[in-house]
Amino acid sequence: MNELPAIEKLVPHATPLLLLDTVVESGDDYLICELTVRSDGLFDTRGRVPAWLGIEYMAQTISAYSGLQSHQRGEPVKVGFLLGTRHFETNVADFACGDTLRVTVKKIVHASSGMGAFECTVEGHRTRQTATVAVYEPAERDNFKRAIR
Repeated sequence: MNELPAIEKLVPHATPLLLLDTVVESGDDYLICELTVRSDGLFDTRGRVPAWLGIEYMAQTISAYSGLQSHQRGEPVKVGFLLGTRHFETNVADFACGDTLRVTVKKIVHASSGMGAFECTVEGHRTRQTATVAVYEPAERDNFKRAIR
């Protein structure tokens, strides 16, 4: 099995907005990442981070999945967009800073137009979140890079 690239090479975010720590497993249609919930003043309040941040963890894991696909083809990482979330369910109101979470994304569909959908989970100690996340990865990468600077 080939060693997986560092998360920083797969997701087009920089610290402090890159919230994932590592890729732990990948396959043709899925990716699993881990992270430690951070107490860095960005999203935390009194040692807790709101549960809705789980959607961003899912989106960044989808980005890592796409980045790994690009990396394996020898292409640069592309910018992508979170379009929406359906059927988001969570059994927690927030996460404790310091907790380790495992995020799994499984591709449902990825069209040649750049539209895609993934089944996602976030799991940790007493935590389970699920959602279907819709994303868009435009073909014209350079136009969007200029637009988001």
